[in-house]
Amino acid sequence: MALCHLVPTLTLVVILSLVVLSYQQPPLDTAEQESVYQVLDSVNSAIPWRSLFPDDLCVSAPHGVVCDYPSESDASVGGNETARIVELNFGYLSDFTTNPPCSENATLNPLLFTSFKYIRKLFFYRCFNGSRVSLPDVPLSFGSSLEELVLIENPSLVGPLSGILRNFKNLRRMVMTGNGFYGEIPNLIGDLLGLEEITLSRNQLAGELPGSLANLKKLKLLDLSQNNFEGSIPESLGNLTELLKLDMRSNRFTGQIPGSFRHLQRLEFLDLSFNHFGHFGIPLFLGEIPRLKEVYLSENSLGGKIPEIWENLASVKRIGFSDLGLIGNIPASMGFYLRNLSYLGLDNNKLEGPVPEEFYHLDLIEEINLENNNLSGGIPSSMEVREKLELAGNRGLCLDDTLMNSKNRGGLGKLKPCNKKADIPHAVSFNGGSLIRFNPRFLFMSLGILFVFTCL
Repeated sequence: MALCHLVPTLTLVVILSLVVLSYQQPPLDTAEQESVYQVLDSVNSAIPWRSLFPDDLCVSAPHGVVCDYPSESDASVGGNETARIVELNFGYLSDFTTNPPCSENATLNPLLFTSFKYIRKLFFYRCFNGSRVSLPDVPLSFGSSLEELVLIENPSLVGPLSGILRNFKNLRRMVMTGNGFYGEIPNLIGDLLGLEEITLSRNQLAGELPGSLANLKKLKLLDLSQNNFEGSIPESLGNLTELLKLDMRSNRFTGQIPGSFRHLQRLEFLDLSFNHFGHFGIPLFLGEIPRLKEVYLSENSLGGKIPEIWENLASVKRIGFSDLGLIGNIPASMGFYLRNLSYLGLDNNKLEGPVPEEFYHLDLIEEINLENNNLSGGIPSSMEVREKLELAGNRGLCLDDTLMNSKNRGGLGKLKPCNKKADIPHAVSFNGGSLIRFNPRFLFMSLGILFVFTCL
């Protein structure tokens, strides 16, 4: 009981101790504090930052302005006993992450690149959306401590990528998506050996990829999508064996998809769709990447047949092979091995033959798009419950009586009823990874011959 009376007193002591300790920490350098105020004014001059936060900004600052203090060894060696700014985050994210909001006329203050020697993270989200904002001159000495450079959805921030990249020896994340960066990726990027993520999607970057990208052996995520890159993808990118995600969709890449990608054994996501890769077929190396979960190759002129490569790809959940110029039959093995598949896009090709009965095994499937091919024959009755089965544009497909009378026909509604004599497909069975096809006419001929010899 006596202990309960002490709780309020102990709480007050703890609070007072924390307050005393905070004021015992070294203050922020006055010049650095002044630079923070000026940067805040350039981001949003309508907010009275100085009157709202008049004290040491390392004690009381807007959310997104983060300080750190020198260790005892730093202070003893360098004699620097002041705090330092280590993070500057701008742009409203949510009510739970209330970074300083940016105004319509926000600008990029050059002090960002000269006044914060110990900056580790620089973050701008939807800050530059109005008038054009050009990159200031970034000194070569900037960013020696920088670990994260994040610029997201700033379409008015314009300049060459080479204008902001420096010798960021500690940089781990480079996320610059939805901005106005243009030009080529400089070879300097290959010197940033600590990089684990590069996201440069939705800019106006162009040219060929530098071979120096292959130096980044710690890279786990490479997203260069929705730019204007061209030429062949360097074979040396197969050396990035830590990659988990590789996204290069919507560019102008040509030639052959590098066979060296077979070495990306940890890869889970691959998107090379909407490029200009040549007529080399679906790469066989896909069957050698066992952790692959999503693969998209749509809108390339790959051509050829769908290969039998699915035995080791049980983890695959989504496949996008639309508009590739594919011919031949759909392998029954896809239904047998891809038990975790939720999406299959094979539309707008030149595929023929039946819809495999083995698709019945795809218990987790949410959508199968087979539109605009040359498929024929009856739809397997097991497809009755597939509400997301898209089959329009296949004149040879039909429904048997069971599906015609079903109340749950999903995307099968526009198909014609089968002519039982003409539309019964050849029987297809799957056996250990190979297809065995037989013609019913051979069966009847064989039975007839057997009957004749029996009568004799």
